[in-house]
Formats: sequence, C-alpha cells, structure tokens
Amino acid sequence: MREVAEEYKFYQVLSPNKDDQGVWIHQDAWFHLGKFEKGKSDTYTIKKEGNGVYAFILEGEVEIEGEKFSKRDGVGFWETDKITVEATDNARVLLIDVPMSF
Repeated sequence: MREVAEEYKFYQVLSPNKDDQGVWIHQDAWFHLGKFEKGKSDTYTIKKEGNGVYAFILEGEVEIEGEKFSKRDGVGFWETDKITVEATDNARVLLIDVPMSF
C-alpha cells in the first residue's frame, strides 16, 4: 500500500536512486512536490553538495527565504544547504534539486 503524503510536507516524486521514493531516472536530480495549506511550512534539505534547487509555484502563494512568490513564479537557490517554504495562501510547489555545474 502506498503512503499518503502529508498536506504540508515535500513528497519525493523522482530520484537518481532506484530504491528511493518515487520514479527512478538516470540523471543526478531529485523532484519533490509539496501541497501546503495557508500557514504551513516545510524545510527542504538539498540532496547533494554542489547542487542547487529550483522552486516553481504551481498554485497559490508562498514565501521562500523571506521572498514572496505566487503562481507561475520560479526561482533558483544555490550555495546553501536548505530552503524553507511557507504558504501564505494554499499552495502547490515543485522543487527540482540539480547540480549547479557540469
């Protein structure tokens, strides 16, 4: 039986590791989806040193590291090991964790 993700936590949907949660791909990338009710938050820890994370706001409004973003906004973070996402309205967010250099 499949685990149900909490409504305010990031849920891994794609990974380079065959045994991880979600779909396996042959790329050095992790994708996470989060569905947040207003006022809920989660801290995402970047998976690998040297990686960054791109955040895409699919619905609603969020605050990430003190900056406000809304539907269809995208932003990248690097030279950090984690980011905190807080919903200022009900929101859905996609995080893409990838290497920042070749």
